[in-house]
Amino acid sequence: MIALPLLGAAILLLGGRRTDRWGHLLGVAMSLAAFAVAVASFVELTGLPEGERRRGVGLFEFIPGMVDLGVLIDPLSISFALLITGVGSLIHIYSIGYMSHDHDRRRFFAYLNLFVAAMLLLVLSDNYLGLFVGWEGVGLASYLLIGFWQFKPSAATAAQKAFIINRVGDFGLLIAMFTIWTTFGSLAFRDLGADVTTQASEGTLTAIGLLLLLGACGKSAQLPLQAWLLDAMEGPTPVSALIHAATMVTAGVYLVVRSGAFFEAAPTAQLVVTIVGVATLLAGAIIGCAKDDIKKGLAGSTMSQIGYMMLGAGLGPAGYAFAIGHLITHGFFKANMFLGAGSVMHAMNDEVDMRRYGGLFSVMKITAVTFIIGYLAIIGFPLLSGYFTKEGIIETAMHEGGPILGWLAVVGAGITGFYMSRMVFMTFFGKRRWADDAHPHESPAVMTWPLIILSIGSVFLGAFLVLGNRFMIFLSPAVGRPAELPEFHFLSVTGLATLALVAAGAAFAWFRYGAAEVPAVAPRGSFLTAFARRDLYGDALNESLFMRPGQWLTRLSVFVDNRGIDGLVNGLAAGIGGTSGRLRRVQTGYARSYALSIFFGAAVVVGALLYVGNM
Repeated sequence: MIALPLLGAAILLLGGRRTDRWGHLLGVAMSLAAFAVAVASFVELTGLPEGERRRGVGLFEFIPGMVDLGVLIDPLSISFALLITGVGSLIHIYSIGYMSHDHDRRRFFAYLNLFVAAMLLLVLSDNYLGLFVGWEGVGLASYLLIGFWQFKPSAATAAQKAFIINRVGDFGLLIAMFTIWTTFGSLAFRDLGADVTTQASEGTLTAIGLLLLLGACGKSAQLPLQAWLLDAMEGPTPVSALIHAATMVTAGVYLVVRSGAFFEAAPTAQLVVTIVGVATLLAGAIIGCAKDDIKKGLAGSTMSQIGYMMLGAGLGPAGYAFAIGHLITHGFFKANMFLGAGSVMHAMNDEVDMRRYGGLFSVMKITAVTFIIGYLAIIGFPLLSGYFTKEGIIETAMHEGGPILGWLAVVGAGITGFYMSRMVFMTFFGKRRWADDAHPHESPAVMTWPLIILSIGSVFLGAFLVLGNRFMIFLSPAVGRPAELPEFHFLSVTGLATLALVAAGAAFAWFRYGAAEVPAVAPRGSFLTAFARRDLYGDALNESLFMRPGQWLTRLSVFVDNRGIDGLVNGLAAGIGGTSGRLRRVQTGYARSYALSIFFGAAVVVGALLYVGNM
């Protein structure tokens, strides 16, 4: 699985322009081949008894005497592998049409293959060191893809921003790995099971959990390391679909779930995970309410939905299953909507402002219907995928995390109903607000067929995973099983409250953006609107806390270096030079001057002796 897309990336990058004509086909073929291997591995794994569904494959001695590199095939890793290669392959196919006019299309497919290979290494590694190599590979690939159109200053800046902010999270993951190695003497997952409490204090386990969470916050764009996510929309739209649906932002959720033993042994760290998840799901939803850029609206939605997954990941084995289940269903409907947004942009001369859309349903029916299916799934419309997995997280939060966390998650669902309905109404319904040179039309089949397939998963996948606890039982060999399997209730109090808030949010969106005329220029709005438009002042906060103090520290360091260190050295040198220059004048070269000097010196000595002798 890992070698095939990695080989594709190597051929396309090293082959250069000679691979331009067929490079995109090779990229798609390698991703599909990896998907075929993943399916075969999944079939083989499900054919084993439940207690044996955890197979390791040793590859080589990575660091002698310390770490062996190998892959681990278990229900958790194979679930991610299927999502990465399956949805990733559909994104590859879609990109054939979307990037058809880009002269660097071959390089784009090389980076896509590299991204898939790095993400597979991350989720398939059997130890933290191999995971970290894949983790950094994903960071590199995201940097290359976000900044793919590097001739645009905004894209180059966005790539650097994502790379730097993720290094903060990576620092936390590194320190966690150092602490794990120092405490347990191993980085292999098989050595770090439920008995970690017997080998370390609760304080150490809490520190490890919080450091792992810091790493997860960087990759999954959770508070306080979320500022890079919306800027990442500068990359081509298939990149947004890949990062936000199937790969990068899901890596943090995988890390927390894979490290569940540490969090279960450290209740404080586990509580912080749930708090970060709830805070982020609300923050992302609020940001999404004020974005007119369709891709940035979806990015805020991703931030919010990953918050739901983080909330589930902090709730123990029952929460793990719903978190990963929501991650998988989200991979389908969010990729569906991002690619749908790309289809709209493709038809509208790359316009991203929803205030310049409207009435597109009549001219882009396939894109509109598939996008609306994804929209219904994400808001939790009954019987669609998101309904089952999100409701599972909310119910688990109510029982395991407490009513405060649960009801805040319900509020987040209501806000989701508003901003996602706003997006649909502004884009596909209402009056046509197109530019004069816009002639929207349906995208070619190579772009619409991936949308259709993803929309089918958006409809049926949630029920398949959740009903009968099918997915929870499947995951149990990897993440454990709760003492009592939960039952899904269609008419629970929280479920009905969630649906009521979602319906209210959708109705309010219709009143504001469906039935009413949408102004071409966004009104100023309230303080809360401005707050959301500026991403809750996340960039301003980072500038105030880190960038400007860093600039002041740099200026102070330069001043101390120039005036202090260099001043001392240069001053000493100047003093010695000046003194020697003045002393040099004593050496005139005239014998009479030396004789006179000796005479006066002798007179001084004689005078001193006489003075001392008379005392």
